[in-house]
Formats: sequence, C-alpha cells, structure tokens
Amino acid sequence: MSDPKKGYSDLLEDLKDYPSTAEADFLDGVTRSSGMTEEVPLAQSVGLRVKTIREMKGLSWSDMAQRTGFPEELVGRIESGEVLPPLGDLVKLARALDMKMGYLLVQGEAKPYDVVRKQDRKAISRYASQKTIRYGYSYESLAPEKRDRNMEPFLVTLEPRTEEEAPSTHDGEEFIYVLEGMIEVQLGDKRERLQPEDSIYYDSTLPHLVRCGGDQPARILAVLYTEEKK
Repeated sequence: MSDPKKGYSDLLEDLKDYPSTAEADFLDGVTRSSGMTEEVPLAQSVGLRVKTIREMKGLSWSDMAQRTGFPEELVGRIESGEVLPPLGDLVKLARALDMKMGYLLVQGEAKPYDVVRKQDRKAISRYASQKTIRYGYSYESLAPEKRDRNMEPFLVTLEPRTEEEAPSTHDGEEFIYVLEGMIEVQLGDKRERLQPEDSIYYDSTLPHLVRCGGDQPARILAVLYTEEKK
C-alpha cells in the first residue's frame, strides 16, 4: 500500500502511462451485471470491478501482485472492499488490468459526457482503510463517468508536509490552477510559488515537483493529459 504520507508528486508519478485499451463498453457491462449504483460504497464498487476484470482476464492474485508490487493479501482486501487504495495505487491496479484508472472509479454507467454538480462531488482517498490514517492529499474527480477520456481533471487538496520529496518525470502534460492557499512548483532547476488565481502549464517530461507552499492546506484544480499509445 502507498505511504500514508504520500503527496501530489507521488500522485503524478503514479498517473503516468495510462493503458490505451478502449474498454468502456466492457465496464458498462460489468456495472450493469453486478448491479452497482451510486449507492454502493466506493471501496466495494472498486473492489468488485478489480475482481471481475481480473477474473475475466484470467489473472490470479499472484499475477496482480507481480504487476503491482502489492502483497497478494492486499489484493484480496481490495477486492473484498475492505481497503480503498489511494489514487496512486488505483492507477497501478488499472495498469495491471490494462484498463484506464478512471474506469475503476466509475460508480454509475460510463457515459459520453459527464456533468458533476457541486453537491454531488465526493472526496476520495482522504483516508486509508482506517479513518485514523490520513494521506498527504485528497482529491475529487471532476469527470468520474466520462468514457474514453485522455484528460483527468481533479480538485486536489494538498496538506503541509515537512518530508523531502523527489521530482518526477513522465509522458504527458499538466495544468494547475490555484484555488486556495499557496503551492510551490519545482520545474528542473526553477522554483515557482503560486497563489490563488495563479496557474501553470508544463510538459510532464520536465522533472517537476508540486507541494503545499505554506502552513495551511492548499486547494488546486489539476488537469492531467496523457495521449493514448498507438
């Protein structure tokens, strides 16, 4: 399982290289056949999707452990709905299944467009399986039911951290708009401090690090773009 102190740089590192397999229709079928609706707790719906897709692809827990680096026991706890993994671990699960991460988060039927009302947004990955363990970030997906998407828009809350973090690099592009608080963005040997209403757009191939820049949480709109592999 990811370190409970993981921050935004870990989130971005884990979001690289989405699989290109177009399987939205397949997961629509999983949703309908399993009876999943928005009333099902997210941990249970994610676990059921992981289990269903794994079995349909003929993969074992051992295969999943090899592909993700997770212990087999953890794979079982995820599938049972006992554990809701943080965002980075969901991406690893999606890669292992050759799926897009967004498909694991869909709680309704995947659609050609998605409207998310303010009152319907749900914070995800704020806590681990135990409410006493808090991650270094929380996020809200702004397009959880849009099928075949190449952009992943999130509202992310960054917690103040004292731990040292290493820059990450990966294919794609990122756009960040600061809503509240202060953030610090390191790009190569440059360092930028952004305040509310500031924004930044950069190629993710440039070594980068994004973190809370003050002693209070910061809130940002983050849009990640990764082209599908041909």
